[in-house]
Amino acid sequence: MSKNTRGIYLADGSIHRFAEGATTKGLSDHIATRDRSPDFTALGMYLPNPDPILKKLGKDVSVYRDLRGTAPVGGAIRRRKAAVRSREWRLVDSVSGQTGARADQKASPRMMQIAQDTLADLDLDAILGEMLDAPLFGWVPMETMWATVEGTLRPVGLMAKPQEWFLFSPDGQLRFKSRAAPIHGEELQPRKFLVPRQDASYVNPYGFADLSMCFWPTTFMRGGLKFWVTFAEKFGTPWVVGKQPRSAGKKETDELLDQLEAMVQDAVAVVPDDSSVDIKETGSKGDAAGAYRELLMYCRSEVNIALLGQNQTTEASANKASASAGAEVEKTLSDADAKLCEGAINQLLRWLTDLNESEQAPAPRFEMYEEEQVSEVQAKRDGEMSRSGLVFSPQYWAREYNLQPGDIASAGPGQVANPGAQAAKPAAPESLPPLPG
Repeated sequence: MSKNTRGIYLADGSIHRFAEGATTKGLSDHIATRDRSPDFTALGMYLPNPDPILKKLGKDVSVYRDLRGTAPVGGAIRRRKAAVRSREWRLVDSVSGQTGARADQKASPRMMQIAQDTLADLDLDAILGEMLDAPLFGWVPMETMWATVEGTLRPVGLMAKPQEWFLFSPDGQLRFKSRAAPIHGEELQPRKFLVPRQDASYVNPYGFADLSMCFWPTTFMRGGLKFWVTFAEKFGTPWVVGKQPRSAGKKETDELLDQLEAMVQDAVAVVPDDSSVDIKETGSKGDAAGAYRELLMYCRSEVNIALLGQNQTTEASANKASASAGAEVEKTLSDADAKLCEGAINQLLRWLTDLNESEQAPAPRFEMYEEEQVSEVQAKRDGEMSRSGLVFSPQYWAREYNLQPGDIASAGPGQVANPGAQAAKPAAPESLPPLPG
């Protein structure tokens, strides 16, 4: 036996070469792990949230919930969620695109019916609204309630729970911080919690919170608004200056001051005949008020960029072209949010299939989509071409105008598919009477 073929014959007749063991050793194992790294932040107990805002403040994600009370943040959140919740959804039986799935694998009709009935019984609109908190806070734990319905085990409820109640273990597993285990957390039952996350990674299993980009702009906006209100109270009304003779005592001065304070509120005052009252305006107050206004507008713009990806559709100075470009950016962000929701619902359908068929059975897939609007330009063009005599096939009408089977009636005897084509043909000229003599 040559040197290159040295090895040991196994019971199945194959040979394990000595060189193979030396070259493949450790390729399937993790080398860079937390328990071997010089990072001692977790200390083998739990992984802290690496969010820079929360680390500096020493607080949890509850500080981000307070931001939703401001109009720019709350309005942008409603707008972002509405863009996803207004979409239509459907179930497909094809599992192409899933990891390890063959192109010919399809979910069974029975499983498709169970999934359809399950999603129809759930309050999907409210569930999607809670799932869309994941991009805002980075992640959201959602507890699944299971029950037996018509002989099958189905989820009958899906509810988001506070992030402060949970943590991630060093191996990236979700744990519940109960009173009995507040440090390490309790291990959770499989198929019990869905955890939608945005941009989660090995370094940060908590995901990236978009509200972290809104914290400082909102804080400065609140402070600027407070000072702006104080400025308006102080300089928005004229200054009332009272003048008294030098011989006036403190009692007379205090009485005049009280009368001037009442005058500011009621515009009525009674002063001695040897005193005078002047009303003075502040000439430079407009420039100072503009500084506060610019600060508030800048902070509001930063919030819109953080949550909507743009500020062109919310600023009064934007034109139609910039607003259209901004809407495209917002559409891309909405697509990413929809993908996050699809992934969470598909994980739920995977669990549903595991419990009612098998872990190897293909699961239905949940898809969200937008109803495409018919282009007026295309409809006008197709109408002109039909009137000119061009006949489109029923497949074309169904594909381009999203028609359902049965919407297109077949042409009967003596009828044409495009009646406009016959009407567009020029009529034959009528015969003229013969000319006289």
